[in-house]
Amino acid sequence: MKTRIHLAAAAAAGLLALTGCGANAGATNTASDFPRKGKSIEIVVAFGSGGAVDTAARLIQPVLEKELGTNVEVINKPGAGGQIGYTQLTSAKPDGYTIGATGSPSVVVSPLDPSRGAKYTRDSFQPLGRQVIDPTVIAVQPDSPYQTLKDLLDAAKASPKSMTASTTGLQTGEHFAMAQIQETTGSEFAPVHFSEGASQATTAFLGKHVDILVANVSDVTDLTKQGKARVLGVMSEERAPSLPDVPTFKESGYDLVAGTARGYSAPAGLPDEVAEKLEAALQKAIEDPAVVQKMNDLGLQTSYLNGDDYQQFWAAQEEDFKKVLPLVQKTD
Repeated sequence: MKTRIHLAAAAAAGLLALTGCGANAGATNTASDFPRKGKSIEIVVAFGSGGAVDTAARLIQPVLEKELGTNVEVINKPGAGGQIGYTQLTSAKPDGYTIGATGSPSVVVSPLDPSRGAKYTRDSFQPLGRQVIDPTVIAVQPDSPYQTLKDLLDAAKASPKSMTASTTGLQTGEHFAMAQIQETTGSEFAPVHFSEGASQATTAFLGKHVDILVANVSDVTDLTKQGKARVLGVMSEERAPSLPDVPTFKESGYDLVAGTARGYSAPAGLPDEVAEKLEAALQKAIEDPAVVQKMNDLGLQTSYLNGDDYQQFWAAQEEDFKKVLPLVQKTD
């Protein structure tokens, strides 16, 4: 499997290199002076404001402005589990003035399911750098009768679909996590899909319109501190630093790991010189000590990868998600 993943990544790299060269041929006059003074760079965020994707993009925004010497604007284009924003990103001119936040599984999976009608594939994106991996969690209301993860999953197994649980859209990380839980434990929730992102799902949970909040660590860190949610389990190899008292699924007896990986990409075909400038600026912004600290405070653990490594990570994820895609197709 590793060999196939590496070959897939190499093939993707080769294709992107070819498209990049093609773009270079017609853009050499503009690449050297990128970015032009007074011309803004847009970061397309495929989810609503206030969620982890939006927050992370706004944290790196001022550092990018400093590094690139021009205005950087965060543009929210929520809907369809990220698909609207990803379509806008990949439809943009590959000149460096439009980049976007890309998060898996949404960006990886949407092109794999023909029923989604995505107008892009993985090769439509040029990965520029990964920022974080954000583990999935399951949370209940503070006054919930379920005190442990086992209590909750046993109840969901005894009465399938009797409890509603949030996702940030079809075939997103939360949806996959629920499908994995069902496949492994027999515990079945009724998913409610909030396609505009985590803030919409959280609002519904706080209003008690859904029973269970399936989210990421970053979405629940503040809620836990404020006593507005009680997290029962984290789907990571180790406990989350921001939730040190919450056991992992493995500690509770369930061998399950899930989460969302987030980074930044451009439309495929960037001139090499533009790609290098953007990658360097993104690395500076992502690894900036003040940004890292703010991310830590939100429960987001920085896990930087450069563009090439992020591309290989993406290719490997694509192979993995191809195997589990039928799980989320079955649950709808």
